[in-house]
Amino acid sequence: MQSAETEIGVVHTKVGRASDSQVAALTGYGVATVHEVIGRRGLMEPYMRPVYRGSQVCGNAVTVLLQPGDNWMMHVVAELIQEGDVVVAGITSDCPGGYFGDLLATSFKSRGAKGLVIDAGVRDTAQYEAMGFPVWSKYICAQGTVKDTVGSVNVPVMCAGQLVRPGDIVVADDDGVIVVPNELAASAARGALARENSETDKRAKFAKGELGLDMYSMRDGLKTAGLRYVD
Repeated sequence: MQSAETEIGVVHTKVGRASDSQVAALTGYGVATVHEVIGRRGLMEPYMRPVYRGSQVCGNAVTVLLQPGDNWMMHVVAELIQEGDVVVAGITSDCPGGYFGDLLATSFKSRGAKGLVIDAGVRDTAQYEAMGFPVWSKYICAQGTVKDTVGSVNVPVMCAGQLVRPGDIVVADDDGVIVVPNELAASAARGALARENSETDKRAKFAKGELGLDMYSMRDGLKTAGLRYVD
């Protein structure tokens, strides 16, 4: 649900995107890793699922605000997509329906979009994997929509519990979707690299049989908490 201050009926044509180098620095890291290094924030509700497994994207958000049962603005946002963008769609009030299908996916992809994140429904899902266009959605629903009421493009939107501003970085994979504020892009990339290096080292130790109890020095804490071993 959007706030009363949300702009309706406006299209902002300019977006302060993160740089290509900032996006590239975050590309390839998992949602779980990024979530940890930015302070466990920005994670969308777990109902946001990829239409097909193995999906992964990282790119600048281009936002669109939809009205219930109306996908008019999906056609409007297509004109504003730039190469490497991820379209993020919020809705003024929850309403299942197929706001997006294979024709719009074809349009978005031709404009350079990496994928779509939508807090509503999509249809024609069998085609997305074949065409290599990843989609994360709340619903899969064959019901059609109308084109009667304007929303907005490139305004801050609420999507699955998170505020998404145009130009924020969206990272999505099989674990879900996370929003990285534009101003945190550089520190998030540094943190993700450090965490990945640390986890690589720990993974090697686990593979050799070392226990997390010892690696993380848990035994004294467990004893203090009252854990007892009984033969």
